[in-house]
Amino acid sequence: MKVLVVEDEALLARSLARGLRAEGIAVDLAHDGIAGRDAALRGHYDVVVLDIMLPGLQGYRVLQEIRAADVATPVLMLTAKDGEYDEADAFDLGADDYLTKPFSFVVLVARLKALARRGATARPAVLRAGDLTLDPARHRVTRGGTEISLTPREFAVLEYLVRNPDVALSKTAILQAVWDDAFDGDVNIVETYVSYLRRKIDTPFGRSSIRTIRGAGYLFSPDGG
Repeated sequence: MKVLVVEDEALLARSLARGLRAEGIAVDLAHDGIAGRDAALRGHYDVVVLDIMLPGLQGYRVLQEIRAADVATPVLMLTAKDGEYDEADAFDLGADDYLTKPFSFVVLVARLKALARRGATARPAVLRAGDLTLDPARHRVTRGGTEISLTPREFAVLEYLVRNPDVALSKTAILQAVWDDAFDGDVNIVETYVSYLRRKIDTPFGRSSIRTIRGAGYLFSPDGG
């Protein structure tokens, strides 16, 4: 795995680089937004770790510019800020995950590995399944032209289902794809999020896109019939 870390705090950047390299991860460093943007545009990375507060060009702007250039590399935003609006802004602009400083290095590594797995396949600009559309870059879902508000975790679960249509996916498979490796809770949390999704993307529209396959898990049907 190859990671770009865009972080202006030199001590933190060097510490992250040492730790990640000890995990067998190749690391490039950039210490301002302009250098980070240019590296992300020309490099081939599995994940970009991007601080929000950067000199030269703020992280939000870096993210916006690399997404506008059709760079689909998974991006994990890193910031000292802590608030739902910061997180919402990051996801709206196309971030894939978010960590607030201070953070656990073990959790960071787990998140990076999870993002690398999710980003391994080609990621079309907009996913379509019947009258359901899912735009990963804008964190936007619509059904029949009606916009549906999802939390970041609901969105991630739905995206995984939509990317694997007509395939029975176990709770464990969904957990491994969407939650990070450090999660040690009950696998039935997947059932909870599937229930949330059904109430938002199916019930109001008279559809049943997410089917329960007894003994196997869940299957997403694109036609929603």
